[in-house]
Amino acid sequence: MQIRLSSYGRASSKPSPVNRMMAAFAHDFRDGVDINLGVGYVNEKTIPAGGFDEAMHAVVSDPVKYRQAFNYGGPAGSANLAASLRRFLATAGSARLDAETLARKRLIIGACGATSVLDSIADTLAPGIVVTSDPMYYIYCDALERKGFEVLASPEDREGIELAALERKLSALGERVNDIAFFYVVTVNNPSCTILSNRRRRALYEVAARLSRAQGRCIPIFYDLAYELLLHDPGAKPFASMLPQDDLDIVYEIGTLSKVLAPALRIGYLLGPDGPLMDAMVQRTSDIGFSAPLFVQEMAGYLLDERIADQLRAVNAGYREKALAVRDGIERSLGPLLEDCRGGSAGFYFYLTFRDVETHSRSDFFRFLARATGDERIDGQAEAPPRVIYIPGEYCVHPRGDLAERGRRQLRLSYGFEDTGRILEGLELMRAAAAYARSRAVAVR
Repeated sequence: MQIRLSSYGRASSKPSPVNRMMAAFAHDFRDGVDINLGVGYVNEKTIPAGGFDEAMHAVVSDPVKYRQAFNYGGPAGSANLAASLRRFLATAGSARLDAETLARKRLIIGACGATSVLDSIADTLAPGIVVTSDPMYYIYCDALERKGFEVLASPEDREGIELAALERKLSALGERVNDIAFFYVVTVNNPSCTILSNRRRRALYEVAARLSRAQGRCIPIFYDLAYELLLHDPGAKPFASMLPQDDLDIVYEIGTLSKVLAPALRIGYLLGPDGPLMDAMVQRTSDIGFSAPLFVQEMAGYLLDERIADQLRAVNAGYREKALAVRDGIERSLGPLLEDCRGGSAGFYFYLTFRDVETHSRSDFFRFLARATGDERIDGQAEAPPRVIYIPGEYCVHPRGDLAERGRRQLRLSYGFEDTGRILEGLELMRAAAAYARSRAVAVR
């Protein structure tokens, strides 16, 4: 006998490619031996453990301000945290918001980080076409398709989604342009770390606004700011928010504290116009867990008020140092093999495109780094040599999109988690893997 699953349940019963790959590695990953350049964990040294201890004591010692902090919270989020976030958004980061914009926009806290905000968006908006970039945020886009959405991934250039390509894709939809559910863009793209330029984010807003007016309905555009607080390149331009310029109430911004404080806080928020969508989002939070853990929200608010300025400086200084060292390492180890290298100005990813070396999960390059070639000289025996985890480009581009073939020669490399020395070691192993793959290709010919 079989259990009856929903369409989402049936789609989810088969793990995604990234899920399968990371589960296989995590099963026997060897700390200190294997090198994680794949999973986008933050570096443990950036997490202010002492600050968490201080924040917990502050919450415990002030039951008046932090009322019933260890009980259930309200589904819209802690009032203390919301106030702290508003102060933070007015003073910190490059895209600071003015008081008038902050006052007229609603802010709600997700049930479990920015991921829960994204999930709730997919559950509260009617299924349809989601317009995003290619390479795409593969984790969310995979989830959207499991939930019945269609992902329209449009290639990006050095400024983000390329407008001419997007217009061609929208025109090709014909009458189906009326099926667009929303626009979604990560402003420092995951996986490519391409920074969405201010003029491009304005242009994308204008596309969504034009379609909204033509169809007589609001087509939301969600700007995911997950990595904006990690703008560590002093030569990069500050970000500009579209919220102050939004005269149609279609712009929403998704933020998180995971990258600058700690992922385990699971604090994500949504800022945008009040209305039925925000009401539905709050109800969704109530349905799946009442609220994010209240004591964690209160601790996060305390850290924003008392620690965030120093924390931002320290985190960005650390990632800047690593970005420069890793970029040099990429040039030394892989430079002649590469067609393109993006990233290194914000966030903690580089996105590499090889000239003639395939990187997908069935490639000789991948199998060399996974120690799964079948050759004991490479794979080892009792004491296998280090394995290197990365995210193949085939998972980052849409499988039916314009970049599907190019994605077979691409990979995302994270410099967030491992120390610099281990990353440089991983790059040298990638050079060896590329040499192995190229020698195999010659042997086949």
